[in-house]
Amino acid sequence: MRLKEIIQDLKITDHIGDQDPQVEKITFDSRKVKKGDLFVAIRGVEADGHRYIEQALVAGAIAVVCEEMEKALNPEVPVICVPDTRKALAIMASLWYGNPSSDLLLVGVTGTNGKTTVATLLHQIHQRMGFRAGLLSTIQVLIGEESRPATHTTPDPLQINAALREMVDSDCEYCFIEVSSHAIDQERIGGLEFNGGLFTNLSRDHLDYHKDFREYLRVKKRFFDSLPADAFALVNGDDKNGLVMLQNCEAEKHIYSLSSMCDFRGKITEMHLEGSAMEINGQELWVKLPGRFNAANLLCAYGSSILLGHHPDDVSTALSELNSVEGRFETFRSAKGITAIVDYAHTPDALQNVLDTIHEVNVAGGEIITVVGAGGNRDKGKRPLMARIVADSSHKVILTSDNPRDEDPELILDEMMEGIPKQNLEHTMRIVSREEAIRTACIMAHEKDIILVAGKGHEKSQEIAGEKKAFDDMELLKQTLKGQQ
Repeated sequence: MRLKEIIQDLKITDHIGDQDPQVEKITFDSRKVKKGDLFVAIRGVEADGHRYIEQALVAGAIAVVCEEMEKALNPEVPVICVPDTRKALAIMASLWYGNPSSDLLLVGVTGTNGKTTVATLLHQIHQRMGFRAGLLSTIQVLIGEESRPATHTTPDPLQINAALREMVDSDCEYCFIEVSSHAIDQERIGGLEFNGGLFTNLSRDHLDYHKDFREYLRVKKRFFDSLPADAFALVNGDDKNGLVMLQNCEAEKHIYSLSSMCDFRGKITEMHLEGSAMEINGQELWVKLPGRFNAANLLCAYGSSILLGHHPDDVSTALSELNSVEGRFETFRSAKGITAIVDYAHTPDALQNVLDTIHEVNVAGGEIITVVGAGGNRDKGKRPLMARIVADSSHKVILTSDNPRDEDPELILDEMMEGIPKQNLEHTMRIVSREEAIRTACIMAHEKDIILVAGKGHEKSQEIAGEKKAFDDMELLKQTLKGQQ
């Protein structure tokens, strides 16, 4: 594609050089630049791409897009100056791949908890109803039923548009994408044409990145502020921030709730470990996902499906057939009658929701043993809060490593221990090794007991000191509990 075509929609503040070379590829990683590439200098969290412009030119970049006019090694190499290279990259990425989002019904899901579940449920619902759909989630990228691993909750604009192009080319009609606060703030979803936006909830998370909760809220709201008038916005009325999302939103506004009258009203009539009986807008159905938080997720998926034009009976039938999402309240029951639950809960609010659900479905009255840690290089303020919640809602607690990353895992546990009340200390253990912690919980458990392993969910590796090693919570639980039979 010619450079003139690629930059046609950009707000250009300055430029030098020939504006019409042939571009082979767009990249923002100077280490991956090859001859004929267009290099986009991005100001990242840890590095500034402007420092690597000369390196990119030496590697063969044929043009540069940046925020500050730089002197090229060759004055004939075009340099395009724009106010925001992140936004420019998103616009160019969409154009490069032929604006694939315009050929799909694209729905974005944002919120602190439930994004993966709602997006995955929507994908499953549409596939079950006979439509071909795509998914971009924390767990995986799906093109129809073809799966590949995900690298980020929301990838960079080039990866997003490349995946959307594949979906269009393979006849997908719909795509459901998780929209993280990082993605909104970093313009990763810029240039995409959304048909709908969904809000699940908002609680403390990512305050290592956002300076405070107000900023976190403001960033989430930006997604709804950007929705076009012909799109729809569906928010959780049971979250006090739901209506905030709609304040400056031009899209068609809708609300779902488990506790008040609104467009999509849900009610739990029975709750069991195997699932729940629900009413949605007066229609009764049985769903295989237990808990109030899952009922809210299902209600969100239902409402979105209706707003996409599907018949309530078809959507309800599909909902009743759905299974739990990997690593989201995923259960296993051993021959000895011990129930193991793996959940991705890694925020105070998510942990409280999961533990509340376990108490509600624990009709056998067994003890609740919780294994939990906190991620390194992330919001430290939530560590004692998470520990306090677990101590208050569990009979026994084992604090352990999550993904320590570059932090000392012992220091992370020290900070978690600060949240354990004195009266709970005798029921609390700290075991740095996650494997040893999970095996210990299995040894401690008896018939009717419930083991919750929280924090990593679907993840198949553990990151310690910059190195990723294979690790699967559910696989280890099954292996250990089966070995005790």
